[in-house]
Amino acid sequence: MAKLSDLKALIDAKRAAQPRTAEGIVATQRKGAAPPVTARSPALSPRRAIAATKHAEGDIDLGAAFADVAPLKPANKARIAAPAPAPVPRQRIADEQDALEASKYGDDPAPQTWDIGQEHEGEQTFLRPGLGTDVLGKLRRGHWKVQAELDLHGHDSDEAHDALADFLVDARSSGMRCVRVIHGKGLTSPNREPVLKGKVRRWLARWDDVLAYSEAPPHAGGGGAVMVLLRGR
Repeated sequence: MAKLSDLKALIDAKRAAQPRTAEGIVATQRKGAAPPVTARSPALSPRRAIAATKHAEGDIDLGAAFADVAPLKPANKARIAAPAPAPVPRQRIADEQDALEASKYGDDPAPQTWDIGQEHEGEQTFLRPGLGTDVLGKLRRGHWKVQAELDLHGHDSDEAHDALADFLVDARSSGMRCVRVIHGKGLTSPNREPVLKGKVRRWLARWDDVLAYSEAPPHAGGGGAVMVLLRGR
C-alpha cells in the first residue's frame, strides 16, 4: 500500500510539470510577487478624459475635445464705411420733367439750336449750343455705348410723350449718358406720315439735359430712331 507521503510527492510533481496559467500567475502575485511597473499617463482634465474615452470608443465629442482651446483674439482692423451715393437732384429732374411736359404743346426749338451735320447732310440732328460738331460724329459712330432704349411703336402722341418723359428722367437719375429712342418711320400711319418722328425730336430738344442726338445708323434703326446723348452728372 502506498504511503501518504508518496501520494503527496506525486501530486506536487504533476503540478510542477503543468504550464502556468494566467490564474496561477495572478495567484502567485497575490502571494507576494511584486506587480509589474507600468508608466503612468499624465493626469487629464475631466473634459479631456471624457473626450479620450469617447475617442477610444469611436465617438468623438469635438466640443469636449476643444474645450480648453482659447479663441484667437480679433484682428485689430479698422472698419471703413462705404461711401454714400451721390444725392439725386430730384428738384432739378422735376423741373426738367415739367419743362418737357410744357413742350408737348410748345413750338419747335429756335433755328439756332438745330444743326445739320456736314457728314450727315440731309439728316436732321440736334446739337446743344456751345458743343463741338464732332460730338455728332462720335454719337453716330457709337463712341458712347447705348445703355437703354425706348420703343414707342404703338403709342399715340400723348402716350409717347409720357413714356419719353419717364424714360429720360429714369435714365438721367441713373447716370446714363447715351440712350436710343425708337419712334418709327411712320410707314403704318395715315398717309404714311411719320407723326411721332418730328414730335419726339422736338421734345428731346426741349429737355435741358439732352446735349445732342443723331439719327441712328442703319443697323440700329436708321431714320426710325435717334441716338441721344445726355448730360453727365
